[in-house]
Amino acid sequence: MSQPTFIIAEAGVNHNGDIKLAQNLIDIAADAGADAVKFQTFQSEKLVSRHAPKAEYQTQTTDRTESQLEMIRKLELSKSDHEVLIDHAKTRGITFLSTPFDVPSLHLLTQKLGLQTIKIPSGEITNAPFLLAIARSAQNLILSTGMSTLAEVEAALGVLAFGFTTHEDNIPTRGDFERAFASDQGQQHLQNRVTLLHCTTEYPAPFDEVNLRAMDTLATAFSLPVGYSDHTPGIHISLAAVARGAKIVEKHFTSDRSLPGPDHRASLEPQELNQLVQQIREVEQSLGDGIKRPTPSEWKNRDVARKSLVAAQAITQGEVFTEDNVTCKRPGTGVSPFQYWQVLGQFATDNYSVDEIINA
Repeated sequence: MSQPTFIIAEAGVNHNGDIKLAQNLIDIAADAGADAVKFQTFQSEKLVSRHAPKAEYQTQTTDRTESQLEMIRKLELSKSDHEVLIDHAKTRGITFLSTPFDVPSLHLLTQKLGLQTIKIPSGEITNAPFLLAIARSAQNLILSTGMSTLAEVEAALGVLAFGFTTHEDNIPTRGDFERAFASDQGQQHLQNRVTLLHCTTEYPAPFDEVNLRAMDTLATAFSLPVGYSDHTPGIHISLAAVARGAKIVEKHFTSDRSLPGPDHRASLEPQELNQLVQQIREVEQSLGDGIKRPTPSEWKNRDVARKSLVAAQAITQGEVFTEDNVTCKRPGTGVSPFQYWQVLGQFATDNYSVDEIINA
């Protein structure tokens, strides 16, 4: 039996800068049975320039007159906030994760707060200096691949492989990254430390742009564990991803979809998160081991559902079995219909009434 899907409840910035609301989100994720709750760690001025526009979905869910910088500044979590949330997650028995968006935030998570696993967001997949810093700072990585081509994913993995396998201060080149990716050592580190997430970076993501088969493509291309970061409405696409072999499923959630903020509208509410976790576990159970054989509950139904050879009309002892007087009907406790042609032409050794099972 394969390992259970690792379910990440993505709180993101749905705490709205309120530490109490953030703690409540941890409670919601823990109560739902998620494996991890994930936030976002950033320093606004290091993440967004003063001239950066908002994404279209952000203009629809937040004040159009404020800049992206002004918007995210209100959503920062301090070091002490992180400490409170990490302690609360430990109390609730759920793994605390966070996505860093700049090097100081990365080092806060890995060096000061001791996080072993770092989730790399889709927007950073071409940020080679940041990827290199992450590879040299974190033990395990989850790389989201929204908006990217297969070539860009390979290039990012090359940077990570280089970071895993070298500690030189020399200025790296693309050739260095490519060689690291192609090396046995680099591949071994990638296999042991990296999971790829397929993702469609839109909020909410249109169903006709999900392309779940791309998750299979990632697995085939890189021989790495793969999962799915789900931005679609509802939970059914996450369930489909699990059925296709997702090792990780990540899904945004909120305490209340009507709250102000950029991500609430595309997030699950608590009851929906509960359903997601429960139904993922049910899908996992339904996948089984792949061996085709009767299940324990099926054995009792075989005789009821299958058929036997029975008399289609009254048959007297010594009469020849023919297509007219032999047929197949339930139950399946007698001679198998596979023996039908062998029985035809034989002589009846007993008398049979209509529908009586033939003991040929």
